[in-house]
Amino acid sequence: MVDAPARVAHVGIAVTSIAAALPFYRDILGLVPGSPETADGATIVSLPLGDVHVELLEPDSSDSPVAKFLARRGPGIHHICYRVPDLDRALEACRAAGYRLVDATPRSGAAGRRIAFLHPNATAGILLELTE
Repeated sequence: MVDAPARVAHVGIAVTSIAAALPFYRDILGLVPGSPETADGATIVSLPLGDVHVELLEPDSSDSPVAKFLARRGPGIHHICYRVPDLDRALEACRAAGYRLVDATPRSGAAGRRIAFLHPNATAGILLELTE
């Protein structure tokens, strides 16, 4: 098990257009968007909301994971990311407990952070991302 409890790092929201979605977060909520970056076939704009970030995810291609999500479910919450103190240890605990992993080993995500996803079939239908 992990040494300290996990905490929410960010909530990923799939959108068809960051330009169309951004005004609500920027102009109504007053959040300051970070610079766009690319990871996993999506353009990502991160918006700090206290200690948690909202990530707007716009697909870069029609076969990207976010594009497939949008085609199946439409815009909305794509995933929740939990920050853990030791990603390798958390993944080992998941494997030992029988949780299905999308990523057997950590990979590089937005901002160069090490990340790994757990399959939604193992987590009550929610795509979960773990990061350090």
